[in-house]
Amino acid sequence: MKRPLQFVLQFPPTEIDALAERYSYAQDNDVLDAGSRIALGDFSRANLRTIVKWKSPRPAALIEENTESDIAVALQFASAQTTPEAMAVAVLTALRGVGIPMASAILTAINPERYTVLDFRALESLGIKNWPDSFAFYVTYLETCRELAARHGKSLRTLDRALWQWSKERGAIVARGRHDGDVAEAREIR
Repeated sequence: MKRPLQFVLQFPPTEIDALAERYSYAQDNDVLDAGSRIALGDFSRANLRTIVKWKSPRPAALIEENTESDIAVALQFASAQTTPEAMAVAVLTALRGVGIPMASAILTAINPERYTVLDFRALESLGIKNWPDSFAFYVTYLETCRELAARHGKSLRTLDRALWQWSKERGAIVARGRHDGDVAEAREIR
């Protein structure tokens, strides 16, 4: 029988603020602005494109294959406050070029108080190396992050930045050969 995944913060919680402050992605502002426009009803491809390029530039061309109508419907449904998290992710993944991690980034840009980004860096910072590609897993991860953020008096966005930064800094150590290299093959996606 498989052991359930356990999320364990890999650094002391007292480091959350310092790690989040070292997070170096200035383009967050453009992404959060695009998400705010979506939340206000501008369900355009241009806003979606801004978020997709921030998360991972590779699928940007695939986004162009979706119709304006499909994008608008998906963004409108996903951004509604009454849409359950798993359903919001599911409707976004119906768009070409959007998997669960990308859907989490889109939702985070639209509503950073409710959602957080799923990626290998954040998961590594919680002790997870392998995970299922499922809506249920994302919801479990999201609930875990909400709990951690609340327990330590941080916003989801601050926690996400700290998780990402810890892994990024650890990756620099791996690259210099000071670790066993278990993340050397992981690709950077944000």
